[in-house]
Amino acid sequence: MIQAIHNVVPGRARYRVEKLYRCKELKEHLEFHLSQQLGIISTSANILTGNILVLFELNLSTDRVKELVAEIEQNYSPKIAVNHQKLNSNLQQKSDDWYALDIDTVLAELQTSDTGLTQVVAHKNLQKYGTNTLPETATRSELRILLEQFQSLPVGLLCIAAGLSVATGGLADAAVIMGVVGINAAIGYITESQSEKIIHSLKSRDRPLTSVLRDRQIVEINTAEIVPGDILVLKAGNYVAADARLIATENLSIDESALTGESLPVSKSTASLIAADISLGDRINMAYKGTLVLGGQGLGVVVATGKFTEIGKIQAMISQTPVQTTPLARQLDEVGSQLVMLASGVCTLVFAAGWLRGYGLLQMLKTSISLAVAAVPEGLPTIATTILALGIQDMRKHKVLVRSLNAVEALGAVQKICLDKTGTITKNQMSVVEIHTDTKLSLVDGDLNIIADACTLKLIQVAVLCNESVVTRDCHGEYVVTGSATENALVYMAIAAGIDVLALREQYPLVDTKPRAENRNYMRMLRRGSLDALSSVSTQHQHQQHFAVKGSPGEVLDLCHWRLNDGARVPLTAAERLAIALENDRMAGKALRVLGVAYGYESTELVWLGLIGMADPVRHGVKNLIGQFHQAGIDTVMITGDQTPTAYAIGKELQLSRNDQIQILDAQDLVNVDREALQALCDKVDIFARISPVNKLQIVQALQAVGKVVAMTGDGINDAPALKSANVGVAMGTGTDAAREVADIILEDNNLATMIVAVSQGRTIYNNIRKAVHFLLATNLSEIIVMAIATAGGFGQPLNALQLLWLNLVTDIFPALALALEPAEPDVLQTPPRSPDESIIKASDFQRILFESTILSGSTLAAYAYGVTRYGIGLRASTIAFMSLTLGQLLHALSCRTERSIIENIPANQYLNLALAGSMTLQFVVLAPGLRDLLKLAPLDGWDLIVIAGSALFPLVVNESTKQFHGTQL
Repeated sequence: MIQAIHNVVPGRARYRVEKLYRCKELKEHLEFHLSQQLGIISTSANILTGNILVLFELNLSTDRVKELVAEIEQNYSPKIAVNHQKLNSNLQQKSDDWYALDIDTVLAELQTSDTGLTQVVAHKNLQKYGTNTLPETATRSELRILLEQFQSLPVGLLCIAAGLSVATGGLADAAVIMGVVGINAAIGYITESQSEKIIHSLKSRDRPLTSVLRDRQIVEINTAEIVPGDILVLKAGNYVAADARLIATENLSIDESALTGESLPVSKSTASLIAADISLGDRINMAYKGTLVLGGQGLGVVVATGKFTEIGKIQAMISQTPVQTTPLARQLDEVGSQLVMLASGVCTLVFAAGWLRGYGLLQMLKTSISLAVAAVPEGLPTIATTILALGIQDMRKHKVLVRSLNAVEALGAVQKICLDKTGTITKNQMSVVEIHTDTKLSLVDGDLNIIADACTLKLIQVAVLCNESVVTRDCHGEYVVTGSATENALVYMAIAAGIDVLALREQYPLVDTKPRAENRNYMRMLRRGSLDALSSVSTQHQHQQHFAVKGSPGEVLDLCHWRLNDGARVPLTAAERLAIALENDRMAGKALRVLGVAYGYESTELVWLGLIGMADPVRHGVKNLIGQFHQAGIDTVMITGDQTPTAYAIGKELQLSRNDQIQILDAQDLVNVDREALQALCDKVDIFARISPVNKLQIVQALQAVGKVVAMTGDGINDAPALKSANVGVAMGTGTDAAREVADIILEDNNLATMIVAVSQGRTIYNNIRKAVHFLLATNLSEIIVMAIATAGGFGQPLNALQLLWLNLVTDIFPALALALEPAEPDVLQTPPRSPDESIIKASDFQRILFESTILSGSTLAAYAYGVTRYGIGLRASTIAFMSLTLGQLLHALSCRTERSIIENIPANQYLNLALAGSMTLQFVVLAPGLRDLLKLAPLDGWDLIVIAGSALFPLVVNESTKQFHGTQL
């Protein structure tokens, strides 16, 4: 049976379908087939109530719509019979357009009343719907952090090399290789686990108790036990515990910035909203879980709890959002893959050549494995891990917490930074920025002590007397101000002007308050005392009663017949009214929240004092930071829940666009845009306004789809999905737990300017890792060439397996690590970010690496040939080759410092000097009697040492002299 309940508005009607109750299949059947009917705009069925809401064109009658519903319902034949009485008692909550329903309908559908649920019904609902708790965001355990240290291809190659060494009896080789892997894992684990602990220490806790109506009484219950149908008691200073449809309000204002990104508080009402698809920020008859009541009071009937709230849906979106890998991680894996191919090819070639020349199968197998070990740069994972760990430690000194090792480097690769406005670009607190009195304009910078104008001072004092903020002093004598953001801003303005707020209010006690109402957008307070004496703050007690008024400039101005002129009252002319209206429009055009202020006697018209302009101020240094990002070739995009005029004004102030032509897009413009068009749009837009959490995620993913490396900043739960999806998520330290849990970087002191430091450090780290990788590949390739040519040519084996391993340890780790600690290049922030598709080692780099390796190998083979000629194939010749190659590789580290010649004036690198001195010392120590037997070395004479020195210096001279011809870029 289909029963018409009522017409909500023309073109919108609600029907009850008995079979629909708790039947998901019928719900889907009705919604799909009704939407296909001509004239039907949209449908929304509710399996909790059995109701279906139909939005239709006005040329259809409600009777015809009812007939369509009945016909489609009769055609429904479920494939599986459903026993409606035996469904799971933990019934899922269905979100509905509660804002579109009148209060009586909402209460009826939730089977409650404005006096609240009984304890018995509340207990049943708790069993049915579950607790009002959000699932915990998955965090990285200690074990997971440890295992992640082994999840890279270079580390995997080291493990394979160790396994091959064990298979051929090289236990010592395997032990040393796994020692390197262990050191690498320990450094990464300790650094990342420390960051995780600090981040978790910032986590806040929900308020455990919430006031509700139960059995007609106001009681405090555990927040987790709130259920649909409960009546929430909303008071200033409390967080909303669940999503609720408001049923009673009294000057209720709520800060929804954590959910919507809207910086201004939202004034709430109970009237039904008839428009379809109203955004969260415009649902003024709803209160949502996690938002803060700033002023007034109200009652709301709970319509959703736990994971079914708007915050719960966002948290579910977070869990479904994939995490992006960083450019460095991908590129190091690419280098590892290239090494596998190179090592496999060379080892196969050497094995085949040696076997064909008559060497034993086992001997050639060991030689090939030694070459494979030589091809893998044991120092690469340790170098990358250590330098990133040092970067994290350095950033921690700047109050920047970095969750993972690759996050700082990834920020250095960022091409687009998406900046959340509220709480990130701005402070998320209202401040007075302009005062207009008696045709005078005062720009406020936070210090009003210089103001001596009597009219301005009177305006400030009246704004404090017409104010609901509670003002007290703490034990240190400091003011403590509690109230809405707007009211608090006026009090802080007075404090900055040197006014004793408590003494002022005591001198002019409150008699009566007439708050704002739906048809009166201003507040009026009746005070006892002579307001004409305010400018001098007379100590004489006055018994007259006068009004202090503030609110909508237009409405307040209509009440005024006088103005002040040099402290004297004069009639307010029509021309002056027009001038005030134009000034109001000018201030509103700058996205300021403007209040008109007036005062007057109880029995006379009001005296106009002036206008106060307020805004959520931009954080200090952000404009300069935007300029630095642009200089570094990084595009900046602002994403906000604010209205378009407000967003545009801030974007213009910050000069967000690099070409001074700001492109702004409203969320409504994204509704019917397909994926390809969205990707094209996002890369050209500077500001996105009225944006929802889903929109933020779409914008970040659209930018990534066109190949951009994206950073996202934010502090609210509405930012969390985008923070997680971005290549680098940056959260404010005072932001929500959800934002911090998914971010890669947390700015503990909310100082956004630190990001440019991170960008600089990230770029420097990447450039230095490139230098280290270049050095490692050139030196390791030279070992392969030496072994391959000597073996294939029948000249024996210049180096044994243990010598190869020693080479990799002495010449790889310490010099390469020192290269990774090179000072920043002077122009690191004047160059555009690198392309994410660019390999860490480009094709031109490989050409240069091959040339350098050939010179190193040729010089070593020449020294080896000298040894073979003088001593024959054996330990003496092998020792000469070993010393020549080792020292040549160490000196090659100097050449890898810069693409310019090392004789030019470049900053000193003390780390490299120490590394080379230490490595060379170790190299000569192993020649000492008793130690040289470990590596199977022989003593050397003076001529041998001269040959070795010449062989080591020759590659450095050749490589340095040819840099200008190769034009390599390290």
